[in-house]
Amino acid sequence: MASVRLSRPSRPWSRPLAAGMVALAAVAIAGCSPLTTTKPYAPSDGVRVVLGSTFSAANLLIISEAEGEPGVLVGGLTNKSDSPISVTLSPKGATEATVRVPAGETVLLGGDNDPPLEIDKVGVAPGAVLPMTISTRDGGSEDVSIPVLDGTLPQYADLVPTAG
Repeated sequence: MASVRLSRPSRPWSRPLAAGMVALAAVAIAGCSPLTTTKPYAPSDGVRVVLGSTFSAANLLIISEAEGEPGVLVGGLTNKSDSPISVTLSPKGATEATVRVPAGETVLLGGDNDPPLEIDKVGVAPGAVLPMTISTRDGGSEDVSIPVLDGTLPQYADLVPTAG
C-alpha cells in the first residue's frame, strides 16, 4: 500500500501579515493614550496652580514641625504679565498674606534671594494637606490643597521653623 503524505499548502505571506497586524494593533492602542509629558504637572513634592493667563505657582508646599506649630510656605510664584501683581495667599486657620510679584519675574519663596512665607499656625500635621485659597485680581482665585512636610527630608531640614 502506498503511503499518502498530506501537507498544508505553503503560505509565505502569513507570518509577515500576522506580524504586521500585531504592530498595527500596538500603534492603534498607543495612539489612544494621552501623552502625559505634554501636560503641565508638578514634578516635585509641591503643587502647581495656574490663575488666568499670566500667573502660575509651582512646587508650593508647607514645612512645619507639627500640627499647630508655625510653618513656612515655599515655592515659586511667576508673573508673565507686563505689570506687577499682588498674590493673596489664604491658608485655612492662619493669617492671610500678600506677595508682590514684579512684572515678568518669578519670586522663589525660600530661594536664595527670597525668604519663605511665614505661616503663624499650621492646622494639620506633616503628611496631611492644608487648604489654601490663592488669588490675584485679574486671574481670580482657586482653592488648593498644599502638602505639609516636616524636616525629615534633608532638603527641607533647614527650613523648619521653631515655635517662639
